[in-house]
Amino acid sequence: MANQDEVTKAIGELLVPGVGRSLIDLNLLKSVEVADGKVNVTVADAAIGPGTQEWIKTKIEAAVEKIADGAQITTEFVAAKPMDVNQVTKVVAIMSGKGGVGKSLVTGLSAVALARQGKSVGILDADITGPSIPKMFGMKTRPIGSESGILPIISHLGIEVMSINLMLEDEHEAVIWRGPVISGAIKQFWEEVLWGKLDYLFVDLPPGTADAPLTVMQTLPVAGVVIVSTPQDLASMVVRKAVTMSHKIGKKIFGVVENMSYLEIPETGKKMELFGKSRGQEVADAANAPLLAQLPIDPKLAALCDAGDVEKYSTPEFDAFSKNLTKVLESAE
Repeated sequence: MANQDEVTKAIGELLVPGVGRSLIDLNLLKSVEVADGKVNVTVADAAIGPGTQEWIKTKIEAAVEKIADGAQITTEFVAAKPMDVNQVTKVVAIMSGKGGVGKSLVTGLSAVALARQGKSVGILDADITGPSIPKMFGMKTRPIGSESGILPIISHLGIEVMSINLMLEDEHEAVIWRGPVISGAIKQFWEEVLWGKLDYLFVDLPPGTADAPLTVMQTLPVAGVVIVSTPQDLASMVVRKAVTMSHKIGKKIFGVVENMSYLEIPETGKKMELFGKSRGQEVADAANAPLLAQLPIDPKLAALCDAGDVEKYSTPEFDAFSKNLTKVLESAE
């Protein structure tokens, strides 16, 4: 007769359809009891519909029978909501006072950087009216779930993603909602999506300092913020408003990323500052935070994002950003 650890390990190798993570990673496996030739398994039903429940029950019985032949196996599902089981260690908001500076790009690269290190990572796309995360990751599958919640879509690297664009019949459809409705959708993405156990959840914020960013800051347990800027004086001026907002709300700024900092000419290696002299360090000083990266304009990165292959990106600049980001996130309390 197999013991409890062996049974738990066998069950933990099963991947839940629709999300591709195990019951343990999704924090749905509540208990495993092994005694007197009986194996009793309890599973939370958060975001798991009847059909998937039956599949899980069948797979659990088959997995346990392989190591505990002849045991009486019982699988029970207990009612739960995603908020009852989700365990996110750090929520990190990617923010800027200005649009078009590359918040979504930095969000995607941040998630890729941590996922490559074996961390469990998710992205909550809070840019409801201008979502671009699914396109960047090549996602077109619509989320499934049940009356109790929604399952996120998972990327090739295992990054969980939830975005309004994944729920639209046509990705080109415009979301014409007022602020309170947008705020409500963001709350639903936090409360009703089965994120399970995550080391990091990156939140891609829309530009500005109004309803949507405020909802994230006040509703989600945001551990800190990464500020995104560009070299233009106008951009850095507006971005500092986001810095001010973060300070007023009492949210730690993990660091600053200056995007589109320069363009490297392939033939000569010369760096052209197309948008003017870098102001990244100035913004970082104003934020009292480190400058995490000065990312160049890279046509190859743009092509990868358009093709849905952002997870394939790799350059020395990205590696340096990954190292700096990991350092500040892991050192933060």
